[in-house]
Amino acid sequence: MYEPIRSKSVHSTMAGPTDFPRRSRDEELDIQLAGHLAALLAVTDELRALAPDTGLDTGLDAAAERLAEQVTRLRGGRAPVRLQVAAGRQEPRPAALHGRAHTLAARALVVAASRADTAVAILTAERMDAHSSALEPRPLASR
Repeated sequence: MYEPIRSKSVHSTMAGPTDFPRRSRDEELDIQLAGHLAALLAVTDELRALAPDTGLDTGLDAAAERLAEQVTRLRGGRAPVRLQVAAGRQEPRPAALHGRAHTLAARALVVAASRADTAVAILTAERMDAHSSALEPRPLASR
C-alpha cells in the first residue's frame, strides 16, 4: 500500500551538526542565579539611596556587599554593575521596593536550593526575612 521512504528526511539534513556551544545545567543555573542576585542588588542599592531620608535599615550596606560578592563569584570574577540612584527621585516608595526585593530574594532562593548553593541560600533567606520585616506595620509610638 505505502511505499517506504527511500531518501533522508529534509529535517535531518537541514539541522546538521550544531556549531553553537551548549551549556550544562549547572552553568545555566549559575547564570540564572547571578541574574536574580544582580536584580536584588539593584533594588538594594535603590533602598540604600533612600536610607538617609527615610531611616531604613543600615544593614543594607552589608547586604549589598555580600550580594555583590556572590554575583562576582557566579560570573567568574566579573563584578556586577552597581546602580547609581539620582537624589531627585519623586515620592520614594520603600514599601514597594521591599516587596520587589522580597520577591527577587525568593526567586534566588529557589535557584540556590536547586544548585545546592548553601551560601547564597542563607543570604537570600536572610534578605527575605529583612524585607518582610520591613513590610510589617509598626505600632505607633506612645505619646
